[in-house]
Amino acid sequence: MKLFAGLDVSSFDIKVCLLNGEGDKLRTFTVSNDLPGATELRNSILECVKGQKVDTLKIGLESTSVYSFHPSMFFHNDESLKALGTQVFVMNPKQIKNFKKSYSDMDKTDEIDAFVIADYLRFGRANMSVVKESQYIALQQLTRSRYQLVHQVTKEKQHFLQHLSFKCNTFQEEVDSSVFGNAMMELFFEKFSLEELSQMPLEDLAAFLQEKGKNRFGDPECVARSIQKAVRSSYRLDKVVEDSIDLILGTTIEVIRTLQKQIKEIDKAIKRIMAGLTETLETIPGIGPVFSAGIIAEIGQIERFDDETKIAKYAGLYWRKNQSGRFTAEDTSLSRNGNQYLRYYLVEAANSVRRQVPEYQEYYAKKYKEVPKHQHKRALVLTARKLVRLVDALLRNHQVYTSKRSVNE
Repeated sequence: MKLFAGLDVSSFDIKVCLLNGEGDKLRTFTVSNDLPGATELRNSILECVKGQKVDTLKIGLESTSVYSFHPSMFFHNDESLKALGTQVFVMNPKQIKNFKKSYSDMDKTDEIDAFVIADYLRFGRANMSVVKESQYIALQQLTRSRYQLVHQVTKEKQHFLQHLSFKCNTFQEEVDSSVFGNAMMELFFEKFSLEELSQMPLEDLAAFLQEKGKNRFGDPECVARSIQKAVRSSYRLDKVVEDSIDLILGTTIEVIRTLQKQIKEIDKAIKRIMAGLTETLETIPGIGPVFSAGIIAEIGQIERFDDETKIAKYAGLYWRKNQSGRFTAEDTSLSRNGNQYLRYYLVEAANSVRRQVPEYQEYYAKKYKEVPKHQHKRALVLTARKLVRLVDALLRNHQVYTSKRSVNE
């Protein structure tokens, strides 16, 4: 017997459609989206297959954030379903929406959506089961939260730079030092006025920078001199406007530091979990526990993917073909589909690896020179695509990285 269960999940209930191998509806019903409801659904599935030999039992639902998380994990981990060889699939809603277009005369209801999901499974469209062992779930929550925090930091830094230009419009042009270093951040946190900075003795400003920068400046007086030059050449603001800008800069600095502190705490938790996993990605120069955790958390068990091309497609690191007759477009855009988190960690890891591994550095440089625009972005994505082959080989073969690899990339 073949059984396909399509689940349309919302915050409060689950619409269910059970199909057999011929596409006949065996049952349609609704349960609550909670533990009793999932248990009822499990029992209904077991009742349908009672006394029969089960060849295929697939349960599918769309990825709807936290709404689909608990049901998918319940069915994935249920021992009675495991004994039947049950596979659970969490699918991209876009895939289901596109598949549904083949049913041109079909209405839009939750019950019908459950049928479409079950039929999608029946046609064998879903070929990657849900991932999810506890350590992968924990890693995924941490690495995705880190991703969000990193993007918040970027947004706050942009906000800071915008208001820094109001306070001292030539600062970034004149000062050859990171605006976001501890010394510079302290300088603006102290809310010195432009007049105070311009009239401060050079040695005092240099000493302030050296103290706050923990003696990391090679020539603090040179940096202090460039700051005073920027201050003296910048426009002056009314006192009330400057005070407002100082307040915004100060609060933004506090937000950035808070976010950075949270990222450090998450990094510590990631390292603790990674210490209990057997993996070899960290043997690649440039990939530490954070990048490897982000990649592993999204890939999960490597056996979910037939080969490295499936991983690349899952991450959205592929270009669609545009062909008609004898015409084939040479300039096509990168896919907008895929797992944004896996794509982010692969691209960031590739950027780090290419700085330390000559082979990847040369590959990046080659791809950089091939086009006149979007050079860095294109070359980096292609380098990430190359890295996917290495990641797949190391995880699939349980090998460590060596500069003279025997694995097939």
